[in-house]
Amino acid sequence: MAKSTLSFVCQNCGAAYNRWQGKCESCGEWNTLAEEDTTGSVPVSIRSKRRGRTFALESLTGKSNDAPRLPSGMTELDRVTGGGFVRGSVLLVGGDPGIGKSTLLTQATSMLARAGHRAVYISGEEAVAQVRLRAERLGLADAPVQLAAETSVEDIVSTLSEGAVPRLIVIDSIQTMWTDTVESAPGTVTQVRASAQALIRFAKKSGAAIILVGHVTKDGQIAGPRVVEHMVDAVLSFEGEGSQHFRILRAMKNRFGPTDEIGVFEMTGLGLREVSNPSELFLSERDLGSPGTAVFAGIEGTRPVLVELQALVAPTTLGTPRRAVVGWDPSRLSMVLAVLEAHCGVKLSGYDVYLNVAGGLRIQEPAADLAAAAALVSSLVNAPLPTDAVYFGEISLSGAVRPVAQTSARLKEAAKLGFGRAVLPESARGEVGGDGGLALSSIGGLTSLVADIAARGSPRGAGSDNRNTNREGVTEKNATPARFRRENS
Repeated sequence: MAKSTLSFVCQNCGAAYNRWQGKCESCGEWNTLAEEDTTGSVPVSIRSKRRGRTFALESLTGKSNDAPRLPSGMTELDRVTGGGFVRGSVLLVGGDPGIGKSTLLTQATSMLARAGHRAVYISGEEAVAQVRLRAERLGLADAPVQLAAETSVEDIVSTLSEGAVPRLIVIDSIQTMWTDTVESAPGTVTQVRASAQALIRFAKKSGAAIILVGHVTKDGQIAGPRVVEHMVDAVLSFEGEGSQHFRILRAMKNRFGPTDEIGVFEMTGLGLREVSNPSELFLSERDLGSPGTAVFAGIEGTRPVLVELQALVAPTTLGTPRRAVVGWDPSRLSMVLAVLEAHCGVKLSGYDVYLNVAGGLRIQEPAADLAAAAALVSSLVNAPLPTDAVYFGEISLSGAVRPVAQTSARLKEAAKLGFGRAVLPESARGEVGGDGGLALSSIGGLTSLVADIAARGSPRGAGSDNRNTNREGVTEKNATPARFRRENS
């Protein structure tokens, strides 16, 4: 038999070392090295004498068939995957504990099973009775989904190889799987990598689509070696705040579809409900007329999404002011603050700045610079922004407002939701097709926008509430500017 060989493997990136050390030199993480036995079950002398088998080679001129897709029955899930599951593909789904990964996959397998396809759900963390309880709570107990509670990869592959090939297989989760080819504990880097490789070989050979559920670390990264993300065909991230009922499914990698699409779901008592119009959902709790709020017209993939940016600028009592951001890039906030202070004369060095994207959505495009700047100045000078206006535009370091892509789609979405005006870059006027009757306010530099907001400002605590009140004196909270305009008229 082969001699036992011990090594220290990083549980974050999979790098191996001959001795233990506190910091991994590959990824820079501390206290992630764990001792593992890297000896395989087959002796090295036998493995070295194994002869390889021959395989057929094909030419480039051969006719190749397009990989057929299998729609899941959930529109938002199909949007993120690129139109459905490709035969023989392997997807890795990650998310925080309790975010709804098992609920989403239970609904997807149930819909496929009801459509007449063989769907298998294998759980390594829950018993069959627990999965049945979830399906009963979701109203999916009558779906012909095949269940199993197993963690041995060899037993799983042997069982699934019998009979008709499953169209969809869910492995929940990959961290609980183990294989006989390595002698490490389940959940270690070696076991996760070997188990994933065995399942990927089965998917490519049989043509079944496999979904692997992965745990995430405290910083939001999928636990285990990064090499697993390179081995699979798509990596999906299921995001959301625990206090919010919104859930965002985002593609981090996709070999068969786009990576900039998102799927929006709402967590209800009967499971995840698809949201066909996320803009209306994200703006459902707007506080009209409050200083420091601006509506950003963004683009997520091919879908325009309107969200509310909330800013709070308060005097600081610390030597170094705080800069807190939720849902946006902190480096872009620092850049916008520097441009406001350098080119617009807005002194923010003595104020704490807080910025939040309402609804739990994470914005990644730089077109939100203009909306963030408008919300910051509005909060600083206590000047409410127009409730029927949307903002979008990228701010350069010189203070100029640069155009962004898909201007017409942003304006159409704003007009559909009842907004009456849009503040956009001046150079983007030529790209506007059908604006839907919106009043366009084009600006070439950030200075003009700051001057316009500051002219409407009022001292804090002036006694009069700037928010809109109805006839009974009750403050209105509604995201539909069309109703707001009707009441004013």
